[in-house]
Amino acid sequence: MIAISRSALVAGIGAALAAGPALAQDQLVISTWGFNGDILEEELYAPFEEEHDVEIVLETGNNADRLNRVRVREGVDLIYLADAFAQQAIDAGLFAEIDRSLIPNIDNIYEVGRAPHDEEYGPAYTIGRYGIIYDSEALDEPVTSWSGMWRDDLEGEVSIPNPVTTAGQLIILAAAERAGVDAFENPDAAFESLAELEPNVLTAYSRGSEMVNLFSQGEISVAAAQDFTLSSVVDAVPGAVWADLEEGSYANLNTINILEGSDNKELAHAFINFHLDQDVQKALAVRGVDAPINTNVELTEEEAAPWTYGQDVVDALRIPDYERLNEVADDWVDRWEDIFAS
Repeated sequence: MIAISRSALVAGIGAALAAGPALAQDQLVISTWGFNGDILEEELYAPFEEEHDVEIVLETGNNADRLNRVRVREGVDLIYLADAFAQQAIDAGLFAEIDRSLIPNIDNIYEVGRAPHDEEYGPAYTIGRYGIIYDSEALDEPVTSWSGMWRDDLEGEVSIPNPVTTAGQLIILAAAERAGVDAFENPDAAFESLAELEPNVLTAYSRGSEMVNLFSQGEISVAAAQDFTLSSVVDAVPGAVWADLEEGSYANLNTINILEGSDNKELAHAFINFHLDQDVQKALAVRGVDAPINTNVELTEEEAAPWTYGQDVVDALRIPDYERLNEVADDWVDRWEDIFAS
């Protein structure tokens, strides 16, 4: 076992990998976020190490930072990325093609997660939603539509994510739908609609913790957010609820992929399969880490409450076209800043 805390980023790992060749075959280097490190160590990393007689070494950080690191050097075997960033990695040619015969548990996950970026790339290991959280005790009327964020009674009470965050640009799709246009075909109208939201937006957040604090301090009553933040918001504001939106919520698929330069591809396939295992998926869901994507996982109503769980819920999700979103990202960020950074 390595003599470092897996939940902390170890600067020496990055330096060693940048300076030298890939690590030995008995080590598997994984790039991930670093959240819930102790639980992942107990339920995922340590059992896999024992089963495969391997040492797992972690590099942690946010999506953008970790993606930039693997752009400039090899030495990482596997990388966890949100779907928008995974598409960027694909566009840059960073992922190796996977052999699905080595990942039989793919057949046991929701179909939407089996090939979120086509068959040659890795699956999602969890599924979430991007929608609206609101404080039901602070509002006279519930929020039932994306257009509800534009309501006159919400002036200065809304927060949306910064457009460079994982799901930040999805609010632009909602703004376009409110205007009755396709955001890609008519971005001018989409951003005119978004500009009409500006009086309601108190601030744009870069981290989920910032949004939770805004709720807890009573500064906002509505936020566009990912559902993994819901439990924290409810802890701070018991009246907070997930909005049942007429148009539906957007899907967030966090993926796991093998890097092109990996020398441990067979072991990397085994790790992906292990993470998709029914027992591992259930343990991580019950302990509050991730929503299960393995359809054989059975949760009680209480265990399932924080998660995107169940075929009906998953079938209702809307799937963003991240390839097109990445193509227009720079232009849309500039347009967004013209509205909210002035």
